[in-house]
Amino acid sequence: MATERDYVLGTHDEEISRLGLQHRVWRPVVLDCWEKAGITVGKRVLDVGAGPGYATIDLAEIVGPTGEVVALERSSKFVRAMKEACRARSLANVKIHELDLMTDDFPGGSHKSFSFTSLKEEDGGDGEFYDFSWCRWVMAFVSDPALLIKKIAAVLRKGASAIFHEYGGYETWRFVPPRPGHECFREHVIETWRASGGEPDIGLELPALLAQNGFAVRSARPHIFCLRPNDYMWQWPAVFIEVHLARLRELGRVDDKFMEQVRTELAEAEKAANSLMLTPLVLEIMAEKVT
Repeated sequence: MATERDYVLGTHDEEISRLGLQHRVWRPVVLDCWEKAGITVGKRVLDVGAGPGYATIDLAEIVGPTGEVVALERSSKFVRAMKEACRARSLANVKIHELDLMTDDFPGGSHKSFSFTSLKEEDGGDGEFYDFSWCRWVMAFVSDPALLIKKIAAVLRKGASAIFHEYGGYETWRFVPPRPGHECFREHVIETWRASGGEPDIGLELPALLAQNGFAVRSARPHIFCLRPNDYMWQWPAVFIEVHLARLRELGRVDDKFMEQVRTELAEAEKAANSLMLTPLVLEIMAEKVT
C-alpha cells in the first residue's frame, strides 16, 4: 500500500504551496500547449497524477459545463486539497478518483474503476473514452512508465491526444557562472530520484513507449529557460532548492554545512549583476492515438 511518505518531495503544506507556485510559473506555457492541442469547450480530459489539482481547475474552466475533467491522484491529502478548491469555485464538471496509477484500474474506456472518490455522485460517464490526457512530471516518478502509457492508451478514443510535460535533460539545470554547491545538490536530486524508482530524464524514453502503445508523436518541443534573478520563473527552481534541501537533510544525505553552502550560493547568485540560471530541460510531447 502506497503512503504519503512514498512521494519524493512529500505531500506537506509547503509542498502544496510549492506546487502552486510551480503551476503559476508554467501556466502560460501550459495554456499555450493545451490550445495548440485543441482542448476546448465540451472536451473530456483525463488529468493523470493531478496532485493538488491546479491544472485540473484550469482544464475544468476551459472545457466548461458541457465538458468534463477526470482527475487521478494517489495522495489523500492532495485529493482533499483538490476537492476543496473545486468546491470553492463551484466546479461541477470535475470527478476526482483517489487511486494508484500503477495498481488500480483507470475510470473510462470499456470499464469502470472499482475504487475511487468522486466529487459527483452519479451513475454513468466513466465508461466513456477521453478526448485528451494530460500528464505533467508524473512519468518521471512512477515505477513502470510503460504500464502507465498502456493504461492511458486503454482509455483514450482513437484520434485522441496524450500530452506530456516531462524532463528530458535534468543536468541542464545550472547557474552561470557555476556554483559548486548547486552542482552537487543537483546530483543529489538525481540520485535520490532514481533511488526512489523514478527516472528524471524519462522524456527521452516517451517516443518509443508511445509508439509501442499505438500512438504517433505529432509534436515534440523542448522548453528550457535562461533566467535572471528578477524573472518570475526564477522562483520556481529557487523554492525547489529550499524544499528539497530539507528533504535531503531528512534523508541524511546532506548536513547543515552543505545546506548553508547551497543557500549562500543562491543568495549570491540572486545579488550578482550578471548572474544567470538555466532551467532543467522539459520535453512537451503531443501524441495521437492512431490504433
